[in-house]
Amino acid sequence: MDLTNRTKSRAKAIEVLYAYDMTNDLNLTDLDDYATVLVTGVIKDLEKIDNIISENLFNYTINRLNMVDKAIIRVATYELLRGELAKQVIINEAIELTKVYTNLDDDKAKAFNNKLLDNISKYIESR
Repeated sequence: MDLTNRTKSRAKAIEVLYAYDMTNDLNLTDLDDYATVLVTGVIKDLEKIDNIISENLFNYTINRLNMVDKAIIRVATYELLRGELAKQVIINEAIELTKVYTNLDDDKAKAFNNKLLDNISKYIESR
């Protein structure tokens, strides 16, 4: 799969955030500028981001999310909050990364993340 530079940055940020979630150790080495912005932004606003995610989950809790999906959703939520890119671009990128990292042959992860991110984007717009 040929990934764009921004997609590669997001993928690396997701890997770092996943590792951080597992070990509570933040390793920013070997990150490009955009991946660094994403990781540091998510960590800085982690409580706010997790609250937004939690408020948009139905019959589910954030702690039940697959840790990789949680990292994908955190990065996308941070980008939605920044408002620098179109929400469709942010959500599409997150879904493409879901396909690479967590989607099984049944497309349930893709559908779940897509619906959650759509709810989050509407929530952010309404504020």
